[in-house]
Amino acid sequence: MTGLVYWLDMAGVIVFALSGVILACRSRMDPFGMLVLAAVTGIGGGTLRDLVLGVRPVFWVSDPTYLWVILATVGVSLVGFHYIHRLSRGFLPVADAFGLALFTVIGTHKALLLGSPGVVAVLMGLLTGVAGGMVRDVLARRVPMVLREEVYATASIAGGIAYVVLTWLGVAMIGSIGAALSLTLGLRLAAIYWQLSLPVFAWVSIPPRQSQNDDSRTSQVQQAKERVRMIRRTRKRR
Repeated sequence: MTGLVYWLDMAGVIVFALSGVILACRSRMDPFGMLVLAAVTGIGGGTLRDLVLGVRPVFWVSDPTYLWVILATVGVSLVGFHYIHRLSRGFLPVADAFGLALFTVIGTHKALLLGSPGVVAVLMGLLTGVAGGMVRDVLARRVPMVLREEVYATASIAGGIAYVVLTWLGVAMIGSIGAALSLTLGLRLAAIYWQLSLPVFAWVSIPPRQSQNDDSRTSQVQQAKERVRMIRRTRKRR
């Protein structure tokens, strides 16, 4: 099963790197910008996860294959540059959803292997799944998906919890991986398709301009009343 986890990790790197390339193209970046976005998206989350868990060296240092995979993804994308521009706007969120699901499971799995408690494993899955995309969006001057009201981090947390619970119940690894992947991906794709979002809480306040307008309207009414009184007095005198 170790081989399955490894290839799932590689698939997540490819998908996330591709999402970085697509965003770089839409942001009109040069090939170096494409490589930077692809790299931070593909290995950024896993790098932070390993640093937090105290893994030395981080995974891509001990296995440079991840770097070659990112370079190959960018190279193929440069060859098919014109086809990338023809992709619909919905392709990036869908590709990102697949990467989120894969990296959530990989991060949770690795944390459990290192003996981390369940809650820490879920957080490591979340970090692996969302950190790279956050850095990518910040570099492209976009609000990261995880900070919007979309169902994004929630899907990752649900997938991580499902994997931890199934592992504790003694379910086979392939079953736990499949269930966690399906849950995370299903929630995220459902949120994209039906435009589901979390409730937004905000303070409601009266802007200063509105109060100024109210004061001006009050003064205008008082002036009108005073004019009416002056007209009535003038008529009485006549």
